[in-house]
Amino acid sequence: MISAFIFFAHFIFILVIFTKKWQEEKLSTGIINVALIIILFSVCWSLTSWITQMVFDAKGFGVLFDRDAIALTILVIPEFIFYRTFYGKEKSIESEMEKQ
Repeated sequence: MISAFIFFAHFIFILVIFTKKWQEEKLSTGIINVALIIILFSVCWSLTSWITQMVFDAKGFGVLFDRDAIALTILVIPEFIFYRTFYGKEKSIESEMEKQ
């Protein structure tokens, strides 16, 4: 269940970023941003899965929080920080332009 929620949150995030970039810039920019999100998710999930395989057994902490769910939960933290800095810059630039 936790894994499904994390996948759904990523899906919604991809839709929001694609729509935002498509409307602000152009379609190719939206597609490139979607590709960036998918690649980062895949690579980081592989790394966190590798780390959790060394620390936890396949059962994890129970039925709902197995090793894959732990890896996805660990993945969300650096992703949130990266996306906050990567996509959050635009708001600060716009607010600075409005102040002038």
